[in-house]
Amino acid sequence: MVNRTSGGFERPPTQLIKARRSVREYTAREVPKQTVDDILECGALAPTARNIQPWLIGAVTDKRLLTELAALTDHGRFIANAPLCFAVFCLNTEKYRLEDGCAATMNIILAAQAHGLSSCWVAGDKKSYAQDVRKLLKVPNEYGLIALISTGYPAGEPNMPNKKPQGEVIFKNTVR
Repeated sequence: MVNRTSGGFERPPTQLIKARRSVREYTAREVPKQTVDDILECGALAPTARNIQPWLIGAVTDKRLLTELAALTDHGRFIANAPLCFAVFCLNTEKYRLEDGCAATMNIILAAQAHGLSSCWVAGDKKSYAQDVRKLLKVPNEYGLIALISTGYPAGEPNMPNKKPQGEVIFKNTVR
């Protein structure tokens, strides 16, 4: 599918990725259920090692739970003001749980972006609050938190962060 701007010029599909920004301020506008369901499905369709699909992926919309989630985190207090937060958990026994969970997390972030939503990835793996989040959301013990993803309609225009020059971070074949 090709998007067209108002001028009729084609925009490459990768523009979705290039336009994505981490957003921490959202409007109170509720995200439609069918949009939430579509984003969850996209998360569950992420690639996994050996197709194990070791995850439980949830959507939190309850205001009380959002407030409690925010209070548990060290750098995610803004979750309390988001209309939605996705949570990605993976089986602790799986060797590639972190890679698989991160793939699902990126699918969720990009699916949200495709729906006109903004998001912010809040770390979960190895965080001191991971077990508390798992308990709050009643996720079984054998799963570990990979990520929380606050999601909603942006309250303003996202800022363009300063990025390193591509020559410093990209290479072809060998570094030099």
